[in-house]
Amino acid sequence: QVQLVQSGGGLVQPGGSLRLSCGISGSIISVHDMGWYRQAPGKQRELVASVLSNGRSRYVDSVKGRFTITRDTAKNAVTLQMNSLKPEDTAVYYCNAEIITEVGQWKPTDYWGQGTQVTVSS
Repeated sequence: QVQLVQSGGGLVQPGGSLRLSCGISGSIISVHDMGWYRQAPGKQRELVASVLSNGRSRYVDSVKGRFTITRDTAKNAVTLQMNSLKPEDTAVYYCNAEIITEVGQWKPTDYWGQGTQVTVSS
């Protein structure tokens, strides 16, 4: 069974830093896009950062210059370095990956990590 396992998160003061990590386990053929989403209570899920299979990355405007997404293709892993954290960054963060698991499968399947709480507060 393919699984995404997250680590990191926690409580940090405004201006602090946290690093989230996500690795893929199980038998896979290939990985397409990977990214990080977040969801705050009462709000819709938001794509925070993503990195394509070609290595190009993108960020939601609110985190540009503060967050960095890094992909380790050899290890099928992705990290999110979060600096200069703000209270509005508080949310549950989810790792996401588009994965081909079967020979002949042309459209990838979305897989999700278990989620981790990030709380930015004084």
